Amino acid sequence: MEPGRRALESAVGPVPHEQDAIRRIEDACQVPTYAKWPIALVRGEGCWVWDAAGTRYLDLYGGHAVALTGHCHPRVVDAIRAQAGRLLFFSNVVYSDVRAAAVEALASIAPEGLRRVFLCNSGSEANETALKIARKHTGRMRVVSMREGFHGRTLGALAATGIPSYRDAAYPLPTQHTYIPYGDEAALEEALADDVAAVLLEPIPSMGGIHVAEPAYFQALRRGCDAHGALLIFDEVQTGFGRTGTMWFGEHVGVTPDLITGAKGIASGVPAGVTFVREDLAAAVQVGEQGTTFGGGPLASAAIAATVRCLVDEGLPGNAATVGARLTTALEAIKGVVRVQGRGLLLGIDLDRPAKPVVKALFDGGVLTGTGGNPNQVRLLPPLTLSEEEALGWLPLLERTLAAPGG
Repeated sequence: MEPGRRALESAVGPVPHEQDAIRRIEDACQVPTYAKWPIALVRGEGCWVWDAAGTRYLDLYGGHAVALTGHCHPRVVDAIRAQAGRLLFFSNVVYSDVRAAAVEALASIAPEGLRRVFLCNSGSEANETALKIARKHTGRMRVVSMREGFHGRTLGALAATGIPSYRDAAYPLPTQHTYIPYGDEAALEEALADDVAAVLLEPIPSMGGIHVAEPAYFQALRRGCDAHGALLIFDEVQTGFGRTGTMWFGEHVGVTPDLITGAKGIASGVPAGVTFVREDLAAAVQVGEQGTTFGGGPLASAAIAATVRCLVDEGLPGNAATVGARLTTALEAIKGVVRVQGRGLLLGIDLDRPAKPVVKALFDGGVLTGTGGNPNQVRLLPPLTLSEEEALGWLPLLERTLAAPGG
């Protein structure tokens, strides 16, 4: 019996244990979301996951970049277990010891000047909050965002999402959004004007295809926003908390935005999001202007505090930088790899062929990766605990796949 199953079933009752049964029940009862891999994962440890049949997979996708500290990091599990036995939930109308620990931990790793936080449930909610603050502060409505950007599926965040496939004419999306190509200084200069409330972007686009603009572009962003009185918002839902090799992307380019949004791995798998707010902006927010029922709940706060402790104590941003650089060098030496884009452990492997068949072959060989907006790119979003041995150990499989006829 898979570890933990007996305790789980004693609490919730029978749980399906065969993959076919699990898949059949989910397909019958869930509203369709993703095109799912044909496995049911039941356990994880570090950078590895196991399906219901006992097959082990190297997880280089991290459940959409969520498994930041690895699957079931003991320190995070202990924090969740301890808090679950104390108090599962009470809302933000009371103070909380563990919430205090979480916000203090987040403030300790925030960029200078952005050490006020709003806790919420997801990246979409964090981005909605940032946009509301920007519009309220500036008294303007227009938002500039990137054609390759993805900011969430709620209507405000979706309106800022430039990838056309995510926008549907049936949705009543908010207006006054301008989309420009990421990394294009001329387009940025043309779009910026005195009616712009904010520029919102992922510092490294991911779902739209991983690539990184030059440092000069980010410096132009900062100058342009300052010149026109607009706020600069970095959506670090995927790039933040050390994934690119520094705690925040702005450290790479010498730019501090006015707001930063984060989610994904902030609580190592417990749903959570955060908006980091410049102190003077936070001081202008009135009680009642922002709110959330579940954001900053005790269980999520325990997971956040433990995750931040892991990031700092274990030097995970530095590990992402070191292992990511070693992996990039090794990947670029493989025939069929055109280039590797990204930073740290947010990497896009550009191939000389479509990526989907390669991703399928890697899956069949026990390695989980992903695709995105670039049809020739394999996306890697592994836990930041990835060791050099794990990072390099799957490369022979990739080499064989790319060398095989039709691979």
